[in-house]
Amino acid sequence: MPQLSEFSDERFPTDIAFGASGGPQRRTEIITLASGKEKRNQRWAASRRNYDAGFGIKDLDALHRVVEFFEARRGALIAFRFRDPLDWKSCAPLSIPSDQDQLIGTGDGETSMFPLIKSYGDGADSYARRISKPVPGSIAIAVDGTAQTESVDFNVDSTTGMVTFNSASIPAAATSVTAGFEFDVPVRFAFDELSISLEAFSAGDVPSINLIEVLI
Repeated sequence: MPQLSEFSDERFPTDIAFGASGGPQRRTEIITLASGKEKRNQRWAASRRNYDAGFGIKDLDALHRVVEFFEARRGALIAFRFRDPLDWKSCAPLSIPSDQDQLIGTGDGETSMFPLIKSYGDGADSYARRISKPVPGSIAIAVDGTAQTESVDFNVDSTTGMVTFNSASIPAAATSVTAGFEFDVPVRFAFDELSISLEAFSAGDVPSINLIEVLI
């Protein structure tokens, strides 16, 4: 039997994904003191997303495609790409990505590698999310507002989200490195089984297709 990879670069059917529900989840430990005040502790440094893709299944053909995709991923074994219907760009959903959407680093004249990042919020409370599965061909990079050319000035590893500048284009000291991009979320099926009743589906019941983010 051939060795199976832990991650497939194939994307879950996009038309079905756009009908999915779900979003980020965090884990906070909350202790109520005798005084009634709370002590809150962050258990997870990063959020983790959960989705139910069943809402995107509109007919039997779409349901068959999900079953086929599930079998090819061997259930929960192999992770894959998923397009979050709400959050899949470096900008707002109705905007077009720009090479100045996100600050991903500051040059020092020596550093050549910068991870793609999407920030949420402003100031000290902002959250920086690592983007590990950018969409190939969608990444735009600028240094101090000057657009850079892919394969000439930089290259991007679409499996890790790492931007690498060529030696002649390494950002100078104190320059801002910014990026715009589209991205997918690495996920897996939450369970090793799909429990689907065709009779219930025909009656209008939505099957549950649970997906969970894989942190890379």
